[in-house]
Amino acid sequence: MDQTLLRSAISEALPDLSEINAGILEEHLQSLGIETSDDFKFIEEADLLSALRPIQARKLLAAWKLRCETPETSSSSAVASLEPPLFSESISPRSSSSTSSNYGQSPNIDWVDSFEIPWHKLPEQLTQSLERGKCPTPRMRREMIRIVVAEMMKKHSLITKRSTTEVAKKMLAKYPKSLQDIEGDVIGPGYHSLVKRLQNRVENVRRSTAPKIRKRKHFTDESDTDEVSPEKRAAIQDTNGCIKWDLKFLPLGETTESHLQQKKKLKMMFLQTDANPEEVKLLMKQTFYTQRKQVNRGENIKHLLGEWPYLFDELGMAVHFEELTGVQLKAVFLRNLDVKGNRLLHYLKTVCVNKSGKFLQAVTKYQMMRGDQSGCSQDLMDMVLLLLAYFNEKEDAIFCYVEDTCLAGEIHMDQVPLTPTIIVCGSSCYSAKRYMLSVDRNIVKDNIPSFASALCLMFGSFYCFNIHYPSELASTLEFLQRCFFSINPEKGTKVEKSKKSRLHVNPRVLMLIQDLSDHEWREA
Repeated sequence: MDQTLLRSAISEALPDLSEINAGILEEHLQSLGIETSDDFKFIEEADLLSALRPIQARKLLAAWKLRCETPETSSSSAVASLEPPLFSESISPRSSSSTSSNYGQSPNIDWVDSFEIPWHKLPEQLTQSLERGKCPTPRMRREMIRIVVAEMMKKHSLITKRSTTEVAKKMLAKYPKSLQDIEGDVIGPGYHSLVKRLQNRVENVRRSTAPKIRKRKHFTDESDTDEVSPEKRAAIQDTNGCIKWDLKFLPLGETTESHLQQKKKLKMMFLQTDANPEEVKLLMKQTFYTQRKQVNRGENIKHLLGEWPYLFDELGMAVHFEELTGVQLKAVFLRNLDVKGNRLLHYLKTVCVNKSGKFLQAVTKYQMMRGDQSGCSQDLMDMVLLLLAYFNEKEDAIFCYVEDTCLAGEIHMDQVPLTPTIIVCGSSCYSAKRYMLSVDRNIVKDNIPSFASALCLMFGSFYCFNIHYPSELASTLEFLQRCFFSINPEKGTKVEKSKKSRLHVNPRVLMLIQDLSDHEWREA
């Protein structure tokens, strides 16, 4: 089916649908095998729920059904021609011109397959940078995007996200060192910012000819808020970044009975002061299967704390986290902190401080609180607190401050968030000598001696216990996840969301990574 006709069918039935969502729906319908207008009568509501909200899907089906069942439109072509057709080529002057300009063109995916990046049209300076594996300057990158999009528009006027993604993949395959999203580690598949820049340029080029999009109506019906069932969404978010989330079989040589015995031994060892760390690690690794089964069944934190006390200890959580994600929790964090921490702090304190008065206030406040203290631990505190300020996220969603002499039983837990929270025993992170960890308003670990250990335990808890990132910490936690804990899944997120569609990488996180890269190029 001609793409213009397909888009017209969508816009007639759902005139308030945004350009981006219409493009997504168009691609989805093509993937279902829509070839002619008659195929629409075979579409069911369930087929559309991955691209539309329930009410939108019902409106679309109702409109198409009405058109398909109208006798005048099916009895004779002569009569049908008297009424406005569902797939009209003359809905608007724009549609008409688009149809004529696309006449004889191949379907969208066909032109992308044969599309060649116009490398020969790039400026010599840019070509030299790419050939040498250097990151282009912002100005050169913008010029590259303009040239590539101009060539794409010559091939096809209706460019979708799928098209820009395929083109970005081709560009990245040619010059990975120069064009991929990277901050020490490749971010996701490495091409998200390139796709974003291509899409933005396409939208800018089309803006002058595109019709104005009417403001979306606000629906209060709760049935219109979820695109995916909560159960399915939870499974997607829980497994994000994991490699062994749900094991199917016990390890060879292990049985349920042997795991029960090993669990009892771990409980006894936890009460001892001289337990062998290597033996603890071995037992935690051997019983990982049973630990995951209990966590995935949704057993509460108090019960898990009683059954697996080492799971909330720095030693035991590190073993579980590595089995679950393939990443060494604290070791990877400290290594990345050593490589990237000072660069990030320098950028926040010298560049970002000049962009926002509110951020400047935050920098000044934390400098006063820190005083003359120096050291890696204080730098780490600066980094986390300034990331929260940069993303404009809430400090009290990750830290809860109590008196320095406060005991675990004396904390008013109703004032603590449900998500993993660092209890700071002092008026500030800088003055505190010890920390605690709260999960589901239960103190699961007290007397944590260092800020780095508390941060790693807090972050690890989100993965080990299937907890979603709270929306008020979405950007900070994802930035830490991707840049400092080296967990870079290509798709999905651990952020708790229900209404908005999810992007593969948080755009605010991607923007900070790109700005850091640009800043480092200027400094070089």
